[in-house]
Amino acid sequence: MWHGKLRILIAALAMSSGVLLFAPGTAQAVPSFARQTGLACEACHTVFPELTPFGRRFKLNAYTIDNLPQVSGMSTSKEQTLSLNELPPLSFMFQTSYTDTSKAVPDVNAGGTNSNGVPVSEDALAKNGNVLFPQQASLFYAGRIAPNFGAFVQMTYDGTEGQWGWDNTDIRYARMLNQNFTWGVSFNNNPTVQDLWNTTFAWQSPFDQRSSTAPVPGVETVIDGGLADAGVAGLTVYAYIIDSVYVEFGGYREAQAAAQINSDSTNVVKSTAPYWRLAYEHQWDRKSLEVGLYGVQAKISPGDGSLSGPTNDYTDWALDSQFQYIGDKHLLSVMATYIDEQQSLKADFDAGEATGKSQDLQTLKIGASYFYARTYGAALGYFSTTGSQDALLYQSGAPLDGFAHDSPDSDGWIAELDWVPYQNTKLAIQYTWYNKFNGGDNNYDGDGRDASDNNTFYVLGWINF
Repeated sequence: MWHGKLRILIAALAMSSGVLLFAPGTAQAVPSFARQTGLACEACHTVFPELTPFGRRFKLNAYTIDNLPQVSGMSTSKEQTLSLNELPPLSFMFQTSYTDTSKAVPDVNAGGTNSNGVPVSEDALAKNGNVLFPQQASLFYAGRIAPNFGAFVQMTYDGTEGQWGWDNTDIRYARMLNQNFTWGVSFNNNPTVQDLWNTTFAWQSPFDQRSSTAPVPGVETVIDGGLADAGVAGLTVYAYIIDSVYVEFGGYREAQAAAQINSDSTNVVKSTAPYWRLAYEHQWDRKSLEVGLYGVQAKISPGDGSLSGPTNDYTDWALDSQFQYIGDKHLLSVMATYIDEQQSLKADFDAGEATGKSQDLQTLKIGASYFYARTYGAALGYFSTTGSQDALLYQSGAPLDGFAHDSPDSDGWIAELDWVPYQNTKLAIQYTWYNKFNGGDNNYDGDGRDASDNNTFYVLGWINF
């Protein structure tokens, strides 16, 4: 099965190469960076959050390029000991959204009675047409801290959860030894948040703007969000060589928000999870092409009663590619990524929650976006998850979240229209439709819900200032 998905990815990479031959020849985006550098957002971003080649160099060099008055300090040996912006590099992001699914999401507590003792059906408790104001609001510190030392730090209010928490954070130190060699260190809390391209989990447009209130498939690979959900902290070392080769290696440790990890904790990363990244980028005229590999190996204890004993072990290998054309009026991006995850589920098997120890999971995403004059845009993306069948891991009969055919398989499409009237303001209209959801197309959950019932219409308003 996965060989078929790999063939699709190879075709996508070939498509990217074809685009290169016929194209015309000639970060989370936050205003803190624009204020620090004195450059408009378009210098670092095609349309936020996707980075341009200059934006990738700015991130690579620890966010330290500046064009502001500095508070400076020098040692007796003429070494710079302080380089601090006179104004703190702060900014704010606000998102609001509207979400409507083809069939209302059922209330999992249905089947009870109301205050008058009258039975309440699932349909009566179903909800739809969700408005979040905000969906998300974030405060950023983004920019230089000291010479060769900078940060992207995000603190977010989640409108769904109704609480503040730490979000994407990347604190890094970098040194350029010469024009052909730059090295650095990144301390971050989300594997791939430190990455330079739009192909990895943290920045995958158009897959990064999904509604937070709509149903999503119930299975993901560890590198495609699993570790970020678990709560980790990582330290990686990277190098950029001859302006084209990027190499990174490091590891992630458990960093849950709880005061301490105890027997009630779940999905705890044991020991250190190694992370690796290798990418090659070629730039010419107004075009660039990246091809690369990345992956992680993690041992995770299910917890929820005990953190001793066997773990579930995951090894992810991924292949990715991104093409960009940045013209005066036309901007085109094509991305593709394929992830193969090998699982050794010793903990789940011993606990009677999996029928076999050896499992696998594959993820494929292919997307393309086009913008005219950085104002009007459209995007289309295909996504797919396939994997081993397991009657205990993927059970039927749970409303909305159940699985059909003991399978994790899901696939579908995302289409998006964008209007960017100002460089720091975006309106996105998105539609997601599913061919398969949690293993099936019809009655996938065993409770009468079809994959197409989760098709989602989504409107997102997004401002940064």
